[in-house]
Amino acid sequence: MDSVIDVLSWILLTLGGAFVFVGGLGALRLPNFYTRMHAASLTDSIASILILLGIMLQAGWSLAAIKLLAILAFLLLTGPTASYALANSALLSGLKPGNSADDSTEN
Repeated sequence: MDSVIDVLSWILLTLGGAFVFVGGLGALRLPNFYTRMHAASLTDSIASILILLGIMLQAGWSLAAIKLLAILAFLLLTGPTASYALANSALLSGLKPGNSADDSTEN
């Protein structure tokens, strides 16, 4: 049973790492602010869930797992809120979606 938990944990950790990599690559390669922010929010939500679930499986039923669950709940509440606040402030400052300053380099 321990080997099944270890394999499942490593699968979750590997998938979480893959999402972190894809999110970082997207933040570097995507063309404008809003698409880069989407890649970063993808990393914040999906990758943190996968990685923390993988670590919780490794920790077993313990105080550490409860603390990791609290951290996960905190990240799931604050990540989307921060992404929304960032996008809203960019929109209010005049940065239109699909019409950013980064698009002007394509001349």
